[in-house]
Amino acid sequence: MRSIALVFAILLLGFPALAGEAEVKAAQGSISAQIEAFRTGEDAAAYSYAAPNVKRIFPTLETFMGMVSGGYKPVHHAQSFDFGKFREMSPTSIIQQVMIVGPDGKDYEAVYTLELQPDGVWRITGVSLRASNSLST
Repeated sequence: MRSIALVFAILLLGFPALAGEAEVKAAQGSISAQIEAFRTGEDAAAYSYAAPNVKRIFPTLETFMGMVSGGYKPVHHAQSFDFGKFREMSPTSIIQQVMIVGPDGKDYEAVYTLELQPDGVWRITGVSLRASNSLST
């Protein structure tokens, strides 16, 4: 009986970690999909990953892409990217570090904030971008 209770307790404790991992993977999937859409020139698809707060500030695809192409060239034309650290701020909010090699061959760090939307999709609420101190290989 004790072993059954122990197994049950381990399973209960394990589920939140699995759910958290699945949520992070889903959020990373939104980031990957947006970067890939930028790479392939599918601007409308890239815009679809912007959260409502971003769409209020940039209400048209043209204004959004103007912002991206003007201020986020390493994201817009990433040569490659890898996910770094993440932090789950709440069940519906995640911060994700992304290491990017920009079109200039330099390293950048992008910190994405994402929120889970009512339709079940993680959408990007903001991106902070800076040159990274790491070296590309």
